[in-house]
Amino acid sequence: MASSSSKSPSMNVEAVLRMKEGVGETSYAQNSSLQKKSMDTVKKLVTESATDVYVSLRPGRFTMADLGCSSGTNALGMVEDIIRSIAEVCGASPSPEFSVLLNDLPTNDFNTTFSGFPEFAGRVKAGVEKQPLVFLSGVPGSFYGRLFPTGSVHLVCSFSSLLWLSQIPPGVHDQDSKGPINKGKMFISSTSPPAVPAAYLGQFQRDFTLFLESRAAEVVAGGRMVLSMLGREADCCTDDKTTLLWDLLSDALAALVEMGLLEQDKVDTYDVPFYPPCIREIEEEVRKEGSFALDYAGTFEYQLNPAGGSGAKAAAAAAAQTVSMAIRAIQESMLNHHFGPAIIDPLFNKYAELIGQAMERQDAKGVQLGLVLLKL
Repeated sequence: MASSSSKSPSMNVEAVLRMKEGVGETSYAQNSSLQKKSMDTVKKLVTESATDVYVSLRPGRFTMADLGCSSGTNALGMVEDIIRSIAEVCGASPSPEFSVLLNDLPTNDFNTTFSGFPEFAGRVKAGVEKQPLVFLSGVPGSFYGRLFPTGSVHLVCSFSSLLWLSQIPPGVHDQDSKGPINKGKMFISSTSPPAVPAAYLGQFQRDFTLFLESRAAEVVAGGRMVLSMLGREADCCTDDKTTLLWDLLSDALAALVEMGLLEQDKVDTYDVPFYPPCIREIEEEVRKEGSFALDYAGTFEYQLNPAGGSGAKAAAAAAAQTVSMAIRAIQESMLNHHFGPAIIDPLFNKYAELIGQAMERQDAKGVQLGLVLLKL
C-alpha cells in the first residue's frame, strides 16, 4: 500500500503502514486470499485493458506498473495474466519486451515477492510459444507523488491500495483542544459526528487528485489505468458493507479496555487512514483533474460469509478466522505502533469471535469498485 510522508495527529503513515512481512503464519503473504479473490474479479478488466493498449500503440517495450504491490504471490500472478493476454494477441509474431514495475512504500517486504520471480518466469516461458523477455524492478515510494519518468508507462494497475490515505485526516481531531472527536471508533461510524466523514472525504479528494496528477505525467497518451478498491454503492458512509469490520475491531478494542489491557484514552486516539469512495466521488475527481477519461466504472458485491448468507456456527467461525487474519496482516503494524505488541494476540482472538457472531446473525458483504481510466 502507498501513502505520503505527511504526519497525522498520531503517526507518520508512510513510515508505519505496511503489510505484515515474511511468510509466517500471520504474514500478508499467507493471509491475502481475500485480496486475491478481489483481483480475480477484475482480471478481465486488466487483461482487456492491457491488450487494448498494446494493439493501439504496438510498443516494442510494454511497461506496466502495479501500485501497492505488497508482498507474496498476488502481484506476479496478475502480471503473468497480462503477459499471456498480450502474447496471445501477438500470435506467431514476437512479443514485446516487458518492463514490470512493482511499487510500494519503502518499508514493504519486496523480498518475499522477488523470491517468487524464478518460478513466475518458468511459468511464463512454459505457457508462451515466443518466450518474452521480462524485466522486474522494485520502485519504493508513495504513489501520492511521482514514481516514474515522464511518458514511460503503458498500463498502471492498483488493487486494494487506493483506499489507504496519505494521512489520518486532521479534521478528526478538534482543532482547538487537539482532542479526538470520534471517540471509541477508529473509522466513520453511525455514532460519528458529521465532521468525521467530511474530514475523510476531504483527505480522499486531496490524495486522489494528487494521484491522478502524478500518473498523468507518467502514463503515455492512450495508456490505461485499472484501479480496484473497496468502495460504496451509495453516498452514505455508514452502510454495514463499509463499516462492519471496522466497528467490530473497535468493539474488540473496547473489550480489551474492559479487561484492563488498554486505556480508553489510548483507544480514543487511534484512527485509520482508510476511505472507500463511491463511484460519484471518483468521477468528480477524474473530471476536475482532466487528464483521464473514465472508460468503465462498476461495483462488485462480495460475500464474507461461508457459502453466502448467515450460516452454522462452525462455518462462520472458520470464515471469521480467515477475515480476522487478513485484517491482522494489514493492520498489525499500525496497531503495534500505537498500542504496543502485547495486545495484538488477544485483540485478534476477540475480533475473530466478534466476526463469527456477526456472521451467524447476518449476511456479511462488502463492495468493490472496478475502474478503467484512459489517458487523454
